[in-house]
Amino acid sequence: METLVQIPPETYQTPEIVLPSDDEILDAYSRAVIGAAEKLSPSVVNVEVVHKLNRGSSRLNAAREARGCGSGFVFTPDGFILTNSHVVRHASKIEVAFSDGKKLPAAIIGDDPYTDLAVIKADASGLAPVCFGDSKSIKAGQLVIAMGNPYGFQCTITTGVVSALGRSLRTDSGRLVDGIIQTDAALNPGNSGGPLVTSRGEVIGVNTAIIYPAQGICFAIPSHVARYVAEKLIKDGRIRRSCIGIAGFDLVPDSHLIKSWDLAVDKGVLVIGVGDNSPAEKCGLTRGDVIVAFGDQEIANGDDLHRLLTEEKIDAKLTLTVMRRSEKIQLEVMPAELKTEDASELLTVER
Repeated sequence: METLVQIPPETYQTPEIVLPSDDEILDAYSRAVIGAAEKLSPSVVNVEVVHKLNRGSSRLNAAREARGCGSGFVFTPDGFILTNSHVVRHASKIEVAFSDGKKLPAAIIGDDPYTDLAVIKADASGLAPVCFGDSKSIKAGQLVIAMGNPYGFQCTITTGVVSALGRSLRTDSGRLVDGIIQTDAALNPGNSGGPLVTSRGEVIGVNTAIIYPAQGICFAIPSHVARYVAEKLIKDGRIRRSCIGIAGFDLVPDSHLIKSWDLAVDKGVLVIGVGDNSPAEKCGLTRGDVIVAFGDQEIANGDDLHRLLTEEKIDAKLTLTVMRRSEKIQLEVMPAELKTEDASELLTVER
């Protein structure tokens, strides 16, 4: 018969339970987000703008102000800041606020509404610039972090993944920007111009748009485009592009335009207007012509034409192939430089 050994109560000790610290239970995801946020926070700014609105009678000369805000980020130690064009365009006053509470006036260095990017400059030195990553190497499903100031809430952080790559986004100018990054990292008004960041704290995009009222469909301009535009804006104050000076419609198969204009093709750009003294007028392009090729490239729509009207085409002699009723003709055109405020190159798109 076994004898049970009894342990006196005074000798029994309860095992000590050691709970892990907060630092120990942070998973890799949390550490990545925290690290990126700490690295980028000093570089992200709140961009506050003022627009002057002239309203009322001329006798009173009533001038009112409209205020708005967006985001931006420092990319050089001496105060160059990248943001969206729609945030600062036509602003009469710009002020940037840093995460430490410091506020500085800023001025527009260059603005490109066709990519919705702008560079502003604050009079400062020794700032913390961001580190750009390679936006061409990111993958769908990759963790991304969006930073900005939605509704003025300073340095707000949201996370998500790269939902898709190679999207196209039409900016307020009417032009199509290719290679756009789609993400589900939440954006709200005021996030525009803020950085889209990898888990390593590298900027791979500039947050620019949301699909309203959809949830989780947000877009960012890739960093390789943003860097190119920023360098050009700092150097020249603008991005040079060419134009031929037309207004037109995109043709699509079975469009009523094809029947009503008795056209011999079902794709191309139907010219409905030619600017006075424009390259199009000088080369003999007329209302009713359908542009089907530019140089050696076929033209299916206005977006195709816009992509080809680059800086290199300014003052270059090129062949424009058009269908004039049932006849295919070739015209020699010399594109001019597109002015930012020039509305004559707007192509009205019919879908």
